Amino acid sequence: MTTEDVKEQLKQVKYPGFSRDIVSFGLVRAAGFSDGVAKVSLALTSGDPKVPLHLKTEVDKCLRAIPEVNEVIVDIAVTPAKTPAANTGGNMAGGQLPEGIRHAVAIASGKGGVGKSTFSVNLACAMAKELTSLDRPNRVGLLDCDIYGPSVPLMMGLDGRPDLEGEGSDAMLIPMEHHGVKVMSMGFLIDENTPVVWRGPMIMKTVQQFVNNVKWGELDVLIIDLPPGTGDAQLSLVQTLPLDGAVLVTTPQAAATNIARKGGLMFQKVNVPILGVAENMSYFVDPAGLRHEIFGSGGGASTAEKLGTSLLGQVPIVSAIREGGDMGQPIVVSDPEHPATAVFCGIASGLLARLEKASAAKN
Repeated sequence: MTTEDVKEQLKQVKYPGFSRDIVSFGLVRAAGFSDGVAKVSLALTSGDPKVPLHLKTEVDKCLRAIPEVNEVIVDIAVTPAKTPAANTGGNMAGGQLPEGIRHAVAIASGKGGVGKSTFSVNLACAMAKELTSLDRPNRVGLLDCDIYGPSVPLMMGLDGRPDLEGEGSDAMLIPMEHHGVKVMSMGFLIDENTPVVWRGPMIMKTVQQFVNNVKWGELDVLIIDLPPGTGDAQLSLVQTLPLDGAVLVTTPQAAATNIARKGGLMFQKVNVPILGVAENMSYFVDPAGLRHEIFGSGGGASTAEKLGTSLLGQVPIVSAIREGGDMGQPIVVSDPEHPATAVFCGIASGLLARLEKASAAKN
């Protein structure tokens, strides 16, 4: 039996709460087999003492299933996550927020195709409008963590390359800015015709760099647009940032809500609270004023109830939302009086109030 055989067997071990295995996540630092003894070294960051114990048990069980293995030795190096008292911006599973950022909120869906990035862009713009009205302009950041399919630059009307400040390991990326929102995305750093073909560890490293090597400045809120699923980007984020919470985006039908609920359970397993559920593409109003629930009804409310949270709002199906995204003019910016804008602004206002209330309670 070779080292590669051992690693191949370890692909059966999933990280708790995620669909990805510990090998894909890059947690296996060394593996070997000699004289009936399988040895494995893992390295992970976690503030939950149950995680390394769970992984040790699962690795032992997995390798003992191999007939040639008589003994299993598992060494786990754990880098503890910062404790809540050490964090200024949150109380979740990750490390410490970069200086100047007060709150970090993840936008997730579990399933693709539900309009999560469109929601993230309009939510960020709505928050920026609200904070500007409170004489706090330019204090919203939007981090596009969809490494494989970054669409935020298009929707925000941004292109080109971000500036770089400093040199070597101390160099910092300067986020681009539009509509009062500071933006960073993989879409700024790669050619639009170049597909990203990366394994898990590279994705995790990129997410960490976007958090720690971007000069965000003073932000009230950093909105993080996650890719679909419960994989590399999600794990890296919860290990890097103390998230104040996550917002789940879904459409009403069961095909979306079932997966959104699983995404919510993943966040709960890593101690990230669910701030609420947003139902996108909820209904269509025809020229006669009749409402049509094309994708069914009640899915968002049901998902929120099952996760013990609230329904933040229902965003209608409106062609102007799609058109605004294609033109880099989110509807919140291009049509302040539109009913859909009111929905986004209501969600933004409610989330900002909840974050401030939570912050005041901790202080």
